[in-house]
Amino acid sequence: MKVNADTIAASATAAVKARGPAPVHLWNPPFCGDLDMRIARDGTWFYEGSPINRPAMVKMFSNILRKDGDKYVLVTPVEKVGITVEDAPFVTEDFEVMGEDDTQVLTFETHVGDLATAGPDNPIRVDIDPETDQPAPYVTVRANLEARITRKAFYRLVELGTHQDVNGQSMFGVMSSGVFFPFLPSEALD
Repeated sequence: MKVNADTIAASATAAVKARGPAPVHLWNPPFCGDLDMRIARDGTWFYEGSPINRPAMVKMFSNILRKDGDKYVLVTPVEKVGITVEDAPFVTEDFEVMGEDDTQVLTFETHVGDLATAGPDNPIRVDIDPETDQPAPYVTVRANLEARITRKAFYRLVELGTHQDVNGQSMFGVMSSGVFFPFLPSEALD
């Protein structure tokens, strides 16, 4: 069976009736192969090498995206296809801050309009890119799907950062929803 974006889009449109992500965690259709679809590091979606320029189409595809192990798939009630994701499937360029100190809440918005409030269900993590030695920050958006936090937004996070003791070590990080998310040891800032 040849898989193409049109059949996936038709199935997804029928499946996604309400706003927001479809209940892809409830669907277990057969795997139908890989689709020539890619999400670039900057959040641009490509189909057969060409960018998908219709925001509504990108939003619709993002609503049926799921991560199964290390593989990203688009899922409908009747089929599942693999796609390529270069880094994280979403990008967040900014966030809103409510409250301060221990009551601070950080809410991120992705490039496709998803909102993610950092907390126990949506942790923030920072990896250090081994090639550039630069921080690579992420926030979980939903069910194993992350958004890469852009440099501009990460600089804003750093401005909100504090030092806290984590397992006997002073760590620099940020609070949200009552959870401290460590970025790096405090001594690394010296």
